Amino acid sequence: MARPSIVPIALTLDDRTGYTLWAPPWEEDGEEWQAFLGTTEGDVAKVHLFPSPAALAAFCRTSTDHDLADHPVWPVVQGLGAADLTPDDDHRYDLDGVYDIAAESPDRWAVEELAATIDIVSRLAECLDTSAEPEDDDLDEPDGQFEAVAELAGKPEIGSLGLGAEAFAGRSGEDAWLGVGGVLDELWEDVVEELSEHLDWTGAGSTTLDAYPAASEAEELGAEDLPDDVVLVDDDEPEATGPAAGVRTIARGGRISASPAEVAEAGRFWESVGILPVEVVVPEGAGVTLRCYVEDVARFLGRDGEVFLFDGPEALARFCKGTEDHDLTEIASWPEVADTDVRALPADQDRYDLTELSEVLAEVADGAAGLVDHRAFAQPVEGARDLAEYGGLARVEELLAPASPLGQAIARGEANPGATLRAEDAAVLRPLWDEVVTQVGGTLVFRD
Repeated sequence: MARPSIVPIALTLDDRTGYTLWAPPWEEDGEEWQAFLGTTEGDVAKVHLFPSPAALAAFCRTSTDHDLADHPVWPVVQGLGAADLTPDDDHRYDLDGVYDIAAESPDRWAVEELAATIDIVSRLAECLDTSAEPEDDDLDEPDGQFEAVAELAGKPEIGSLGLGAEAFAGRSGEDAWLGVGGVLDELWEDVVEELSEHLDWTGAGSTTLDAYPAASEAEELGAEDLPDDVVLVDDDEPEATGPAAGVRTIARGGRISASPAEVAEAGRFWESVGILPVEVVVPEGAGVTLRCYVEDVARFLGRDGEVFLFDGPEALARFCKGTEDHDLTEIASWPEVADTDVRALPADQDRYDLTELSEVLAEVADGAAGLVDHRAFAQPVEGARDLAEYGGLARVEELLAPASPLGQAIARGEANPGATLRAEDAAVLRPLWDEVVTQVGGTLVFRD
C-alpha cells in the first residue's frame, strides 16, 4: 500500500473543466483510505471543483472544512501555489470525450485514456456513495447511489481495457473494441447523470459557473486571452525548493507547441508507419527524434550509436527529406516518412525528460519524502534504456541492472507504482541517475 499522497486532477464535463484533488488509496491504522476534496451534507457527498488551479490553491490555503483536512500531507498542500496544483496530462479526465475516444482506432493512447477515465469515475463513485452497505441476508437493500457505474465497471468488455491495446488487435480485437463502444452507448449517459449530482462546480461556494471558460474554447485560447486566474506553467520558471516542491507535476509539459487533438491526429500517421516521434530532455537541451523497434530492439534516427536530435518537428522534417545516410533508411516505411508533411509531434508516452527525475530525487532527499511515488521512474527509465541499447552503453545497463540500487527502485515501482520515495533512498539514487543521464547525453548529437 502506498504512503499518503495528494494529486491534483481535472475533470471535464458539460464543456466545463474543473480542478480538484484526489488522495489515492493509502493505509492508516490498519485501514485503507481514499478521498477527494469534498464534503458530505446529509446523505449527499460532493466533490468540490474549481475553475482554475489558482482558485483551487486559494481554497486550499484558507479552508479546512472538507474531507482532506485530516490527510497526513494536507499541511504541505496548503502551502502550494497554482503551478504545483496544475494536473499533469495523466490526471486530466475528459468525460465529455468518451464517445469520441471509443470511435477512434484502439491504439494505446485511446485504450489507456478510456481506461483511466472509467477508473477515475469508479473511484469517485466509491468515495461518494454514502448508502449503507447491504447485509448479506437482506436482499431488499438498494444497490447504492451509483448503480450505472457499478454495472459499467462490471462489464467484461470494460474489464478488457486493463489488458491494453493488445486486447484489441486483429479481427477479434476489433469486435472487442466495438463491444466497449456498445457498453458505453448503453450506460455512459446514466453514469454521467449519477455522477453529476455529486459534483460541486461552485467550489464550496467560492465561485460560480460563470467563472468557467468553455472547455472547447479554452483549448483554442492563447496566454493573452485566458482569464487572469488561469495559470500557465512555464518550464523556465525557477522551481520551488523544500518539501512543497515534491507534490508538483512529475512530467512537465512538452516543449513543442501543439494541441492534444493535433498530437492525436499526427499520431495516426506515425503509428501506421511504425516509426514514432520522440522527445528527449537532458541538461544540454531538448530535442525531437524518431524511433522504431526492430525485433524488439530500439533503433533511432542516427548513425553509429549516436542519436540525432532536432530543435523541433520542422528541422526534423527538413533532415528527413534530405539524402544523408542514417540507421532508419533501410526501414521499409522510411520513404513514407521522408515524403510526409505530417508534423513529428511526440505523444506524452514518448517524451523522456531525464533531467526532471534528477530534480525530483533532489527534492525528496531535501525533505519531500512521501510526496513523490515510484511512478516517477517509469518513463525516464524507459527512454534511458532505449537510448542506452541503441548506443551500446554497457555502464547504463549496469546502473539499471536488477541487483543495483536503481534497478531495485525500478522493480519496486513496477510492483507497487504508488509506493513513495524515501529521503534516504533518493540521496543514494540521485548520483546514480545523474551518471545515467551523463552517459546517455553522450550519445546525443544536436543537429540544425
